Amino acid sequence: MSGDLGPTSAAPHPREIEPGSGVRIVVEYCEPCGFESTYLELASAVKEQYPGIEIESRLGGTGAFEIEINGQLVFSKLENGGFPYEKDLIEAIRRASNGEPLEKITNSRPPCVIL
Repeated sequence: MSGDLGPTSAAPHPREIEPGSGVRIVVEYCEPCGFESTYLELASAVKEQYPGIEIESRLGGTGAFEIEINGQLVFSKLENGGFPYEKDLIEAIRRASNGEPLEKITNSRPPCVIL
């Protein structure tokens, strides 16, 4: 015997919950409008903060970029005219994962910059 203890695993303990687990996000966006890249950037930032989160995308109508968290609309480009700031969405996800009430995100960045 060489004293080998066998393979070790770096997997989380079965009772550990990944941040964002139990939170479901649906992003509906207008593909012909070119909003897919905005969705992918946002989804990547969210997954980085909350690896256990479930994010689903759906194709929406003209000009749409709508975000639901656990079935509740929290952001609407059709209402606000721009896109959400990542920090505002991350905060809404934090609230949802802690079971706190969600509020609509009303801050938005402009959809484009004219130089």
